[in-house]
Amino acid sequence: MRRARTWLPGLLLVTPSIIAIGVFVYGLLGWNFQLAMTDKHSQVAEGEFVGLKNFVDIWDLPRWHLSVSHTILFTVVFVLGALLLGWLLAFLMEKGIRGEGTFRAIYLFPMAISFVATGIVWRWLMNSGTGERAVGLNRLFGYLGLPEWQWFRDQDWGMAAMALPAIWQMSGYVMALFLAGFRGVPEELREAARVDGCTEWGVYRHVVLPLLRPVLLSALIILGHISLKVFDLIVAVSGKQIITDVPAVFMWVAVFDSHDPAKGATIAAYIVVSVAIFVIPYLIWSVRKERTS
Repeated sequence: MRRARTWLPGLLLVTPSIIAIGVFVYGLLGWNFQLAMTDKHSQVAEGEFVGLKNFVDIWDLPRWHLSVSHTILFTVVFVLGALLLGWLLAFLMEKGIRGEGTFRAIYLFPMAISFVATGIVWRWLMNSGTGERAVGLNRLFGYLGLPEWQWFRDQDWGMAAMALPAIWQMSGYVMALFLAGFRGVPEELREAARVDGCTEWGVYRHVVLPLLRPVLLSALIILGHISLKVFDLIVAVSGKQIITDVPAVFMWVAVFDSHDPAKGATIAAYIVVSVAIFVIPYLIWSVRKERTS
């Protein structure tokens, strides 16, 4: 009876959240997968069960291959760029520069802006106009005598340019993660390494950086799942164009422009699975680490 009194109030408190998550998260995920396994390719069709046919057939679409390749390129550039820039900013801040609080606020400020607002600004900055029509970065490059770029309109590297706004927005967050990791390394370990003859670079290489692996993994998971489901940034910068197509944009076009619910649900299911591949191993690792610690 006493045990019931201890956990019953807590259970009653979280029950509304459990119900809401069960209905609006897992319930809708289940409905989406059920829709993806039907032949409901128009809004008026009844939709009969076809199993995994839609998941196989979508790989015959050239646009799907293009959107997947774009996502891979965007993910690689975005994740590596944000990690490197965030780590560099954290490294400089960790050295104790003057006005650290001001710089920290400046670097973190972009994270407070939505991807839509970021995309609108960077759409102007990455305008592909040249010569007299150049604006944004191309105008600056023209003044400096540097070559002008096509940016996101480039056939081969357009998605790499599309990752620049995302790097600008998320590198401050990565900086905060790494800075917390740097500050969490005990000074005694650094002093012990210096006494053993380590240079300052050796201290970071052999002591500090190995202790930052959990921070690196967390940042990698967060950035990876953002890049796999990116939608608002792409639409805000370029609109729904083939040249910057990604699965989330393809899903929107399939559902709202082509009126093909089954295809849109199939794309959404692939996005969910790809994000789960990133997140679930991290969650399992976190739970095991908590149990062993």
